[in-house]
Amino acid sequence: MQALISKIEPRENGYRVAQVVAEGNTFDVTPDFMWVSCDDSIIADKFWYDIDNEEFNLIPVHEQTPMDTPQ
Repeated sequence: MQALISKIEPRENGYRVAQVVAEGNTFDVTPDFMWVSCDDSIIADKFWYDIDNEEFNLIPVHEQTPMDTPQ
């Protein structure tokens, strides 16, 4: 698998995983993007890529608390 990393979309301490495709299905990209090998557990928009340590990380889910209803 190959992950398309968007270097113009920061996430946490790295960049957004914009797309994941099978080997051989990559396409030419501008310098704002790059392809990185990954395993099949990586999902676009659920992971970010840390260029410094070359690791994929889950994007944290921020839970929202319901707003109090007026009394």
